Amino acid sequence: MGEIDSVNAGVIDKLRARAALGKQKYDTTMDRTDLTYSAWLVHTQQELLDACVYIEKLIQLEHLKRTKQ
Repeated sequence: MGEIDSVNAGVIDKLRARAALGKQKYDTTMDRTDLTYSAWLVHTQQELLDACVYIEKLIQLEHLKRTKQ
């Protein structure tokens, strides 16, 4: 397989760094087995809700920027 592009390489680097940070912060990995399927769904939902809040903030900032121009 050919060399990976810079965008995917950047994502891989960030995934590795995030995994290391998670291991350090929570002393566990994604191989953990103590959470139920439902608990994983709740974690996923919480992360996606956070992402929605960040997106809304960026939309508001962009709107503010355009109205000031």
